[in-house]
Amino acid sequence: MSQNFRIAIVGIGLVGRRHADAIRALRHVDLVAFVDPSDEGRAYADEHGVACYETLEEMFANQTPDGAVLATPTTLHVEQGLTCIRHGCPILVEKPIAVEAAAALELVQEAEKADVPLMVGHHRRYNPLIKSAKEAISDGQIGDVRAIHANCWFYKPDEYFDTAPWRKKPGAGPISVNLVHDVDLLRYLAGEVVTVQAQSAASQRGYDNEDVAGALLTFEGGAIGTISVSDSIVAPWSWEMTSQEYPIYPSTTESSYMIGGSHGSLSVPDLRLWSYRGEQRDWWTPISSTALKKGASDPLVNQLRHFVEVARHEAEPIVSGWEGFRTLQVIEAIQNSCRTGETIRIERFQQAPIANVSVV
Repeated sequence: MSQNFRIAIVGIGLVGRRHADAIRALRHVDLVAFVDPSDEGRAYADEHGVACYETLEEMFANQTPDGAVLATPTTLHVEQGLTCIRHGCPILVEKPIAVEAAAALELVQEAEKADVPLMVGHHRRYNPLIKSAKEAISDGQIGDVRAIHANCWFYKPDEYFDTAPWRKKPGAGPISVNLVHDVDLLRYLAGEVVTVQAQSAASQRGYDNEDVAGALLTFEGGAIGTISVSDSIVAPWSWEMTSQEYPIYPSTTESSYMIGGSHGSLSVPDLRLWSYRGEQRDWWTPISSTALKKGASDPLVNQLRHFVEVARHEAEPIVSGWEGFRTLQVIEAIQNSCRTGETIRIERFQQAPIANVSVV
């Protein structure tokens, strides 16, 4: 039997602890270190009998794990990722990969140069519900994708902002904090985004960021996408409230994504596929639905299991550094369009760093 895979977690906040729980659910994977300078983090590490270091450099001076999970604030991702790369340590970095796409590009390129595996934690792609949706689309069950919509409405309580005042500041609104998940899934299910038009409205609570936004996306394959996001709307239509992925959110029987095709349509995550029974396609013909097969497993556990395979060079990453970079490009384009009122074109990276957006 091969040696157990040894993982370090950098950052012992809510997400870091979820990763710790996921590691403990895996066989032949050991949690060997935490990196966190806080008293609370050290207490958590002591409680679980795991070594805790204040910095990555201190950890690498004492041990080099087989992989590291970066579950720290986004502002630290690139610096910490580059440190891991210098030590030859494979990385699973939480989403978003960086604050700015240009910095993300630097991280991705350095990982490639050093041949150090890099994954980004867009964990929803590892949910069996998304796997079923992806397979149905790829198998042609709805024909050509013509339109896709993502709804991301929920109401964050006032104490969410009061306990962390940075959440009231510019750049901490639902576009950057929440929409990155949905943008990544739209790209995964419908392909690359070409242009973005977006608008946002100022927070009704008087904060310095937006609390509602909408975007119109065009995709390479010809599909049109729409997104609506708000953290100040009382509603059941969000991934958190519909997927039953994370038990702290009460679940509903609604869906948050709709994918329209030339031969059928699919709602997600309830996985109802709507189509006509025969060849006739018209709005006078009765339409019926079937439920696709649903699987159930923890996407964080699935993601970490895949990370082990990628770190061992046994598999290609489902969400590579490039995937995280391209999703961040779209988020930046949405933010830029909201600010300027212009249509933003997503630039394709060539051989050297270039501006990731331009006005068309």
